[in-house]
Amino acid sequence: MWEQAVKDFVAYLKIEKSLSINTIEAYIDDMNKLQAYLQSIGSSAAPQEVTPAMLSDFLVYEGELGMRARSQARMLSGIRAFYKYLLMDNLIDADPTRLVDYPKIGRKLPDVLTVQEIDALLGAIDLSLPESQRNKAMIETMYSCGLRVSELTGLHLSDLYLKESFIKVKGKGSKERMVPISDKAIHEIKLYMSDRAKLDIARGHEDFLFLNRRGKMLSRVMVFTIIKNLSATIGLQKSISPHTFRHSFATHLVEGGADLRAVQEMLGHESILTTEIYTHLDRSFLRQTIVEFHPRSRKRSEE
Repeated sequence: MWEQAVKDFVAYLKIEKSLSINTIEAYIDDMNKLQAYLQSIGSSAAPQEVTPAMLSDFLVYEGELGMRARSQARMLSGIRAFYKYLLMDNLIDADPTRLVDYPKIGRKLPDVLTVQEIDALLGAIDLSLPESQRNKAMIETMYSCGLRVSELTGLHLSDLYLKESFIKVKGKGSKERMVPISDKAIHEIKLYMSDRAKLDIARGHEDFLFLNRRGKMLSRVMVFTIIKNLSATIGLQKSISPHTFRHSFATHLVEGGADLRAVQEMLGHESILTTEIYTHLDRSFLRQTIVEFHPRSRKRSEE
């Protein structure tokens, strides 16, 4: 029963939800962990026989193995999606996950780069290397457009509307959005195009913008490696990844006065609640806001 139910669930995620391979694999891993736990306690319960108590005990078990609360919450979301599918398909009468609470997690604000730190990372690129211009264009595009790493590596030449200063981005669930791109990023991309033209491009990769030395689509791991190496070069004391540029993009927009709804649209978030985590504001900005706008502030009183 488990095997067929999970197989049908995966087909549903692929065909109807159009989720990425990585997301689907995460859901499968969640279900495998649950099944393994049930087997470890000697239970042969089918999906419709799983109780809220079993699920709660499962989360406690994973926590004892060292899984953090945030990871437990993500895993519970995957299991809930599975049971929501079973309920929708009339394969179960009640959803046991509705009675299971999410683990309490603290809200951790992501590390954000300053403009000076981003410039320092760009300045650390070794211009003697053939991939230097690609890396500059890649970082400028990530920061300029707030892209996820998968959106960056999946960017096509046919997605570029540089005369109009826009790019077309394919996000989660294959949903497309148009995102403005800065003049600086456009300039770096145009410089990179002459280097790209010298590559022996592999068949099937002709339309990908960012390519490796073998003329193939740049991998996500390679982007991580490039960022980590540049961070080490300048001795940056922050834990950063490609996603840090997305955080920085949104934070700098909000600090500059951008409307949160507009930021939500550019990031491709379905819910405004997801966007709120990117509204991290430094203390000096918060203090300045209070000084300028709060009716009890000394500056306002003097005016």
